Amino acid sequence: MIITVTSFKGGVGKSTTAIHLAACLATKRNKTVLADGDLNRSVINWFERGGEGLSFSVCDGNSVPDDYDHLIIDTAARPTDEELVALAETSDLLVVPCTPTTFSLEATIGTLAVLPSDRYKILLTVVPPKPSREGDKALSALKKAGLPVFNTMIRRFSVYLKAENLGVPVSEVKDPKSPDAWADYAAVGKEIAKTVRK
Repeated sequence: MIITVTSFKGGVGKSTTAIHLAACLATKRNKTVLADGDLNRSVINWFERGGEGLSFSVCDGNSVPDDYDHLIIDTAARPTDEELVALAETSDLLVVPCTPTTFSLEATIGTLAVLPSDRYKILLTVVPPKPSREGDKALSALKKAGLPVFNTMIRRFSVYLKAENLGVPVSEVKDPKSPDAWADYAAVGKEIAKTVRK
């Protein structure tokens, strides 16, 4: 299975999403590879801070091994229409992180028009926690527009910054919010498994 993570606006948690999807899909029964195709090298830098003992391997986007069960690709942000179509054609699913802000939603919706709706799913990220209703409003708007969207939203937690600084998935950080943050991505991983099996 090849999952490509791409976005059309910075600050939406693209690399964080790629890292945590790799962690969710990696098990002892399969080989999962996370490829960093972003010029910023965010995933590689993250891995170098604390990558020992990960359940998946990390590589540069230009040196992907041939043997894997799951390949997660973190791409450069803001792909052109041609790049987007090529990414969709070579992936089982494009995961498109998007924050519940007007600017992010407009950029995402406008750019995805070049793709058939069965090639991607929008993932709402950096969602303000309850009692805010911004995530729910954005999710409803995307569904009303007929766009494919994950039912699970990734809530905004400060524990992600701790995980980034340590170079580990959020599940490995000692913090009261770690289980909640990890549960969000675990739920997305289950949604991906169901979507790709269809």
